[in-house]
Amino acid sequence: MNIRETLKEKHRIVIKIGTSSITHEETGALNLTKLEVLIRELSDLKNMGKEVVLVSSGAIAVGKQTAGLKKRPTEIARKQACAAIGQAKLMMIYQKLFAEYGQTAAQILITKNTMVNDISRKNAYNTFEELLRMGAIPIVNENDTVSTYEMQFGDNDTLSAIVAALIRADFLILLSDIDGLFTDDPHKSENAKFISLVENLDESFIQMGKGSSSSVGTGGMATKLSAAKIATSAGADMLIANGKDFHIIHRIMNGLNFGTLFLENKDENFHLIDYLKKM
Repeated sequence: MNIRETLKEKHRIVIKIGTSSITHEETGALNLTKLEVLIRELSDLKNMGKEVVLVSSGAIAVGKQTAGLKKRPTEIARKQACAAIGQAKLMMIYQKLFAEYGQTAAQILITKNTMVNDISRKNAYNTFEELLRMGAIPIVNENDTVSTYEMQFGDNDTLSAIVAALIRADFLILLSDIDGLFTDDPHKSENAKFISLVENLDESFIQMGKGSSSSVGTGGMATKLSAAKIATSAGADMLIANGKDFHIIHRIMNGLNFGTLFLENKDENFHLIDYLKKM
């Protein structure tokens, strides 16, 4: 069987979307047409009997645009204020769109403190389990409004992998502004070659992650490879693909050859709490 065909059997799926995937490049405002497609794709996964968790960036960018700021804020207080405005607006839109397809969206805001503390982490796991049991679609983001620098995940690539590890997902999809993993930064090198499959994520691949980044989000390729290490070590396959067209979700789930697939390589010595304490 083609290795991509096995993706059809995945049941508990975490999908992460980057800020650049849901906003207009020119204005920073939400791209409602793309969001409609995203919600329809995720709702159809639910209709197929899959469990779906969405990790959504965009709160600060949406808050910035709503507040009329021209540039992404750098001061912590202003970033947190934008996150508070943007997260509320983002969830309002998610709730409305999911309801149109008969789905229930639930908000989960996580801090590193949540995951490091044994009781909080267990409570978070129980909440995810209960929401999925109820048929809801958890929408996850870092709680940027209260997170301090020392206790931040820093990017939602890492957060999505940690969520996948926590809830024992079997598949993590990272949708961003890049097609997948290349031997070099494709924006800078004409000789960059695309890598479709990574069976064993070793140091040689980690070195390929230098340089790629987006001006509207926080995660470059290095953070995606770090996420791949977490997810595959925890026993989940992971895929990096371009989120410019969210129809790619059902194409991936149908076993078509999009993005870079990292095969799970469960490490019995990998413990999420140990990783978190090293961050």
